[in-house]
Amino acid sequence: MVGNYKVITLCGSTKFKDEFLREQKRLTLEGNIVISVGLFGHSGDNEVWENMTEGELTKTKIMLDDMHKRKIDMADEIFVINKHGYIGESTRSEIDYAIKTGKKVNYMENI
Repeated sequence: MVGNYKVITLCGSTKFKDEFLREQKRLTLEGNIVISVGLFGHSGDNEVWENMTEGELTKTKIMLDDMHKRKIDMADEIFVINKHGYIGESTRSEIDYAIKTGKKVNYMENI
């Protein structure tokens, strides 16, 4: 908690940009501090990857994955964007990390 506000990190596939934005707004209006992704690599931020070499791409993806784990460290809990029940490998890794570090895990859709 920061002050009276719970801190929630959003996790999920960045192909669900609309759902990320909707849930971010909803959770914020419910009185939470919401931490989200920095870019939507699977739905609209293609310019980020356009001129990268394979090595730069790999290095950037590793950095972004690690950075999201640090966002989980800052949170009281995570909220998983799992549209149609979809949880990819990266999101599964974030859920496992959150559980391992004692964070509460909530889901957009029941699993």
